[in-house]
Amino acid sequence: MWTASDNQSGLTTSVSDTPPAHYMIKIKSFSLLAKNALEKYESGSFEAAGYKWKLVLYPNGNKSKNVREHISAYLAIADTSSLGPVWEVYAIFRLFLLDQNKDNFLIVQDAAGKERRFHGLKLEWGIDAFIPLRTFNDASNGYLVDDTAVFGAEVFVRKERSTGAGECLSMIKDTVTSKYVWRIENFSKLDLECYSSNVFFAGDQKWKIQLYPKGKRHGTGTHISLYLALADSATLPAATKIYAEFTIRVLDQVHARHISGKASNWFGASSPETGWAKYISLGYLNQQSNGCVVKDVCLVEAEVTALGVTNAL
Repeated sequence: MWTASDNQSGLTTSVSDTPPAHYMIKIKSFSLLAKNALEKYESGSFEAAGYKWKLVLYPNGNKSKNVREHISAYLAIADTSSLGPVWEVYAIFRLFLLDQNKDNFLIVQDAAGKERRFHGLKLEWGIDAFIPLRTFNDASNGYLVDDTAVFGAEVFVRKERSTGAGECLSMIKDTVTSKYVWRIENFSKLDLECYSSNVFFAGDQKWKIQLYPKGKRHGTGTHISLYLALADSATLPAATKIYAEFTIRVLDQVHARHISGKASNWFGASSPETGWAKYISLGYLNQQSNGCVVKDVCLVEAEVTALGVTNAL
């Protein structure tokens, strides 16, 4: 019999005539998994100790952990949506492999019954080098007979916890900068407090430019105010935030000496916009030679790059 001491410390092996209490997988034509480039197989969900689980197998080893010439086997907790934002499940598990020659099961588990902590950032535990492929493929050992193998799992939950809250920040590796130009006609006739551009996309989010032609807050009556805003902030979950870098320009249509403001900010349901209350003085804006308003048209450009997103765990 192959033993864990042949391969990995911290594991123990034993033999039992009793099948696994919670789940078994019978795989026929096992060799076709490799031939068909199926690197990973996940079982259907099964219930044990009030939770849903899956058995995960890598027939030729888990390449992401540099495992070769072995089968890798893991237990994964499944269907965690009902467990709350922050949860922990401490479990002891055993993985089984049927010896079809002797009609008993090889059992591999952590030594001394070590419990493993499953949580939102660690959904899977197991054994990288579950059994050497040479041992497994040798029909005299009984693990692969007529190209058929049977695996199994038992799970025993020791304790659990589901409290608190949490979040996950995902920084965007391959960022894309989006540009949008807002053409505002009849600029001198704008009489509302605030105007919004059409919606445009940047970083999978909807955005808009907001213009206060007579100013806002401490810019009222002396400046125009310009802001970048999330267009659908009311529908965002409370914990969702988008970190973005942006530039807003009023384009000089005569000399191309554009006026720019650049900033970065976290946008979310509670802080959907940011910008400048004193962007350009009304006196400068309305002076025709400055090129900000030509033939009663003002061009405002937004350049937006989403850098990261935070969501609830």
